Amino acid sequence: MKHYIIVKFSDTVKEKEALYPEIEVLFKKAEKIEGIHQVSFYPSVIDLPNRYDFMILIELEREALAVFDASDIHRDWKAKYGSLLTAKTIFDCC
Repeated sequence: MKHYIIVKFSDTVKEKEALYPEIEVLFKKAEKIEGIHQVSFYPSVIDLPNRYDFMILIELEREALAVFDASDIHRDWKAKYGSLLTAKTIFDCC
């Protein structure tokens, strides 16, 4: 299964590119969770108001999604970065 997280920072975030490495490191830790095969991070190459800023792709077994959602990684993501976001889209597919 593929789990996409597509994110837009709020306008108050001025140094968003500086956050990319730490967000990528946080999500890459998920590759240690059983059933998660790969985590990829994609920053947008176009910086326009109507575009999202980055995308995370987690390739995993369906059962691993609940484990990820309950993980410290997911909790840390929400606690540290949730207030910096204006929009987030989640999409799951095969």
